[in-house]
Amino acid sequence: MSIELFRADHVLPMTEGNPVIEDGAVAVDQATGTLAAVGPAAAVMAAYPQAPCRHLPKRLLMPGLINGHCHSGLLRGTAEGLPVYEWLQRYIDPMHRVLTAEEAEIASRLCYGEALLSGTTTITDMWRYLDGGARAARDLGIRAVLVPYVAEHPDHNYFETLDSNEALIQAWHGAENGRIQVWVGMEHLFYAVPEAWRRAAEMCRRYGVGFHTHSNESQVDIREMGRRFGLRPVQALEQFGLLDVPRVMLAHGVWLDEAEIAILARRGNIGVIHNPTSNMKLASGAAPVSRLLEAGVPVGLGTDGEKENNNLDLFEEMKVASLLAKFATMDAAHLDAWEVLRMATVYGARTLGQEDRLGCLKPGAAADMIAVRTDTPRMTPLLTGPYLNLHHNLVFAVQGGDVDLTMVAGKVLVEGGRLLSADLDALIADANRAVPPLFARREAWLKDHRAVGRGEGEIG
Repeated sequence: MSIELFRADHVLPMTEGNPVIEDGAVAVDQATGTLAAVGPAAAVMAAYPQAPCRHLPKRLLMPGLINGHCHSGLLRGTAEGLPVYEWLQRYIDPMHRVLTAEEAEIASRLCYGEALLSGTTTITDMWRYLDGGARAARDLGIRAVLVPYVAEHPDHNYFETLDSNEALIQAWHGAENGRIQVWVGMEHLFYAVPEAWRRAAEMCRRYGVGFHTHSNESQVDIREMGRRFGLRPVQALEQFGLLDVPRVMLAHGVWLDEAEIAILARRGNIGVIHNPTSNMKLASGAAPVSRLLEAGVPVGLGTDGEKENNNLDLFEEMKVASLLAKFATMDAAHLDAWEVLRMATVYGARTLGQEDRLGCLKPGAAADMIAVRTDTPRMTPLLTGPYLNLHHNLVFAVQGGDVDLTMVAGKVLVEGGRLLSADLDALIADANRAVPPLFARREAWLKDHRAVGRGEGEIG
């Protein structure tokens, strides 16, 4: 029989009405990588009396988390103390100039391993040399939406191109039974000329894939689009056809105004990914998350990259998202725990256009599921009934290291808090080996670059 049962003290399906199932079970169809049943343990076990059952006492089962915006990388803890565009100039763009394909793949493997260990089952990775990222996703088992860091501008000719993006779509989109998706990406609108924007839109339509870019991240975005085109960023995206594609996911959205939110809301194919830790660290600002949600725009959560966060722990991101919203609005009830849990699951799936199969536990959905330990101080006390606090504990107390099991498409990839699909020690060793030569080449490039007196990362 291809059915395997997973039984836990609590199951949180993240379906309508926010049910909490005590002594629940989930039936996983290993043949299809989907869920066959979710409910009270007695009912599920009665429906599949011959199926093997894995009992997970003092555990909570819930949907895997969806990281809607991430950049793999190897700069953790070395790119600090600058606002976003100075930060790009000093640390990030020079790294892209000297990065090799081998280093990029090492970074992807490390980041995907980190994500799985902390409960992320789907990751949107905007990164370089993503043939390596696709191999990493294939081997580690994570569900990945791969978005090349495209730039099509003479001043930024060291990123990916639309040609390489198209080749990646042709090679990898839909691979591993659809577990690997490839979208069209663009670093910032400033990093491309309008002709490239038009081609990007045409590629999305031709291949039936989504479009992902940074938008309205900082006040520089607003100023530059006004200076160049007399438009705000979302107006420019609309004018050049980049909203008329199957799916659009905009990262950050910090400086959206009401007119731009209205544009996003009336189209129905657009989501925004909120990156609160990154936005705070780079002093970008607080995104209008509640205004977007009230307008009907789905908002997912992203960690951003290891260099601007500095980890890929979506449990931490949930806490930060709620606290930032409360602080920014001076309203302690703002962005409550259920809403933030939906952002990390249901709404994240909606931004990807995959709400029918991701982000919740229900029959027919993908078997992407995690088990969180409940026998920790952070989950104590754990209460149901009138004092229900399970959801508050998940958002405000749990850490990624409390994830005990991670499953993607029915395959257990983390068990007992240990990564099964790769040798974590080897991933760490590879990263430590790759960093010194990468940094040396970057420093050499910066030294030569300063010698000719041109400022890296100048806009325009």
